This record gives sequence, C-alpha cells and structure tokens, in this order.
Amino acid sequence: MHLAPDTVIRNVRLLFTDRRYFWVLAALVLLGDAILSELIIQFISYTEIDWETYMIQVELYIKGERDYSKISGPTGPLVYPAGHVYIFRFLYDITDAGKNIRFAQHLYAVLYVSSVALTAAIYGKAGNIPNWLLLILPLSKRLHSLYVLRLFNDCWSVVAAQAAILAIQNEMDDIGTLLFSAAVSIKMSVLLYLPGLLAILVKRNGLVYTLRKVFNILGIQAMLAYPFIQKDWRAYVNSAFDFSRVFLYKWTVNWRLVPEDTFLSPGWARGLLIGHLSVLIIFGLTCWCKEDGGLWVVLGRALRRPTLPAGVVPVTPDYVATTMFTSNLIGLIFARSLHYQFYSWYAQQTPFLVWRTRYPMLLKLLLIGIIEYAWNIYPSTTISSSALLGANAITLTGVWYATC
Repeated sequence: MHLAPDTVIRNVRLLFTDRRYFWVLAALVLLGDAILSELIIQFISYTEIDWETYMIQVELYIKGERDYSKISGPTGPLVYPAGHVYIFRFLYDITDAGKNIRFAQHLYAVLYVSSVALTAAIYGKAGNIPNWLLLILPLSKRLHSLYVLRLFNDCWSVVAAQAAILAIQNEMDDIGTLLFSAAVSIKMSVLLYLPGLLAILVKRNGLVYTLRKVFNILGIQAMLAYPFIQKDWRAYVNSAFDFSRVFLYKWTVNWRLVPEDTFLSPGWARGLLIGHLSVLIIFGLTCWCKEDGGLWVVLGRALRRPTLPAGVVPVTPDYVATTMFTSNLIGLIFARSLHYQFYSWYAQQTPFLVWRTRYPMLLKLLLIGIIEYAWNIYPSTTISSSALLGANAITLTGVWYATC
C-alpha cells in the first residue's frame, strides 16, 4: 500500500501534536528505548562502581549483622535506609549473589523502561505537554549509563517516587504517600520532594490528614528499619539519614566553581541550607498558594478548619507535577555535592519543567542540552559545573516567572 508524501507528513504531524495520539507516540518511544537499552547492554561494557559493595553489604546482613555501623563494603559503609537493603537482598538472591551481572543489567533495563513509562504517564496526566516532548526522554546518554551500565540504587528510589507522583496526580493520596515512603526508605534524597508534597496534601485534604500522613511515613520508616533500630538505633539513623554527610570535592558535579576549602566548610553548608529554605519560602509565598489567596491565607485556613481542605481551587495533575518537580529541583540546586548518579533524580523532569517556562523554543532546547552536556563531562570542570548550575537556575527562574 502506497501512501502519498502529504499523507505521511500529516500523520506524523498528528502523532507529534494531537493529544489523541499521545500514547501511540509514547508506546513507540518505549519500544525504541527498550531496544536501545538492549543494544547498550550487548555492545557497551559494564562498569563496576557500587554493585559489588551492595552485594557484600547484603551478605553481611544475610549472615545476621544488624548493626549499621558494622555493615560496609569496598566503596564504603552502608549509608542508605532499610528499603535499600531489602531490595538488594532480593537482587542478591536472583542474580547468584550478584555474580550474574548480565541478568542484573536486564532487570535494570526493565526498571529504566518503567521509569520512562511513568514519566510519560505523568506528562500525559498533567496535560499541556506536546506529544513530541516524549522524544527527548530516550536521548540521555548519562541516564542510560546510570541504569544499565552502573546499576545504582538511586534508580529504584526514582521509580518509586515517580509512581508516588502519578498516584497523587490521580488523587490517590493514600497510595501516593505510601509509595513516597517506600522511595524514602531506599534513599533519603526523596525528601527533597517533601515541601511540595506537604503543600499538595494540606491544600487538598487539610492539616489533620497531612499530619496523619507524615506520621504514617515515619511509621513505615520505623517498621522497615525495626531490626536495625532494635540493634542500635543511633547507628541506623546516623548512617541512613546522615544530613551532615560531606562528599568528596573531587566527585562533585555541582558547585565546582567554589574553591575546595570553601566547599567543605560548615559555613558554606549553612549558607546553602539558608538558600534552600529561602527559595522554598519564596515559592510557597508566590506560587504554590497563589490561587488560594497566598501562603498565610492557606495556613490560616488550615489552622481554623484543620479537617477540611485548606485550598479553595482544585489541585490539578499539572499542579502536582509542577510543584513536586520544582521542590526537587530547588533541593538539587542547593545541594552541596551532586554525584553523577544523582542525575537520575531529575533527568526525566527537566523537559517538563523547561516546557513550563515562557522562554523561546530555542532557549528551552538549549537548556535541556546544557544540562545533559554538564552531566556527561567527567570529571566535572569549573565550566561544566557552572553551566549546570546556571541552566538549573535559569530553568527554576523561568518556572517561577511563568507560574507565579
């Protein structure tokens, strides 16, 4: 059957622009990305970084060790919450104690494609996103590497967080907070979403509901960590939720433009924390509660009628995605150190946030390209780190200007 060129062009245009064909294009992207991931596994060598350490740490757990301070491996001690241990215990069992790397890579390929599917679902639910933006998702060289060539634990927390956001978009807040807690139990970095999540829950469900969910999140963490808490709760908390941890300067992708002595100083850490909290407050005052009368009005309403929603306008799927993604990006900008695997935390959110700005199309595409470029420079340089910081800050500013 021969199709006229104008018919082909029209069909392609509809595929790229008509919302009715969003999931048709998404399916094609997922199929293509699955094939690409398999080709990467077949033709590009696996690089050992932390997988061996994960397996050795799990072996100590299997042998009965429950003191977090005594669980370590070649690249360092166990510094992740209990959910990480349970996931890698499962992977240990099904990969012949971690020796079957190829099988593990295929599991991670499934995990990666799942993350792309969840991202597409979040985009689709949010709306106002052109179909063709999905074509950007498979283009990240670094992201494929983090999943199928490096096997980092970040990937599991990312997928759990994405599932939580999608659930909350669909007004399944109970399930969403459960998934959020599961994500936190793998890596505490997911807490960067917490300010945005609290804003959503208070506006949609009220203060009492939100406090109950916060206690549920804490309870789930305690339940998962019980064997370790029972042994030595201080060792567990200090390792799994160490907010004062200082990463080595030589590995950072963020803030490379700052001299090492300043970078490692307590004063710099305090300054970044103040910056982080200040920008969150700015977004709370000017964006997240804008249509409800402002932050103070929402807080007053939450305190006066704590069992009722504090918002007066519907919490839309677009608001959920934009608020959660923005909360995460703010935390990333003010993180003292970002390692290469941390790119997985927001790589698939970047096109969405850039599209939420009012910048010209060329600048939008340039920002996405600069961010990807910076994460592919190894080791990072002053130029690449500055470019990353600048692109992230310009993106955040654009989102603020467009939504506030």
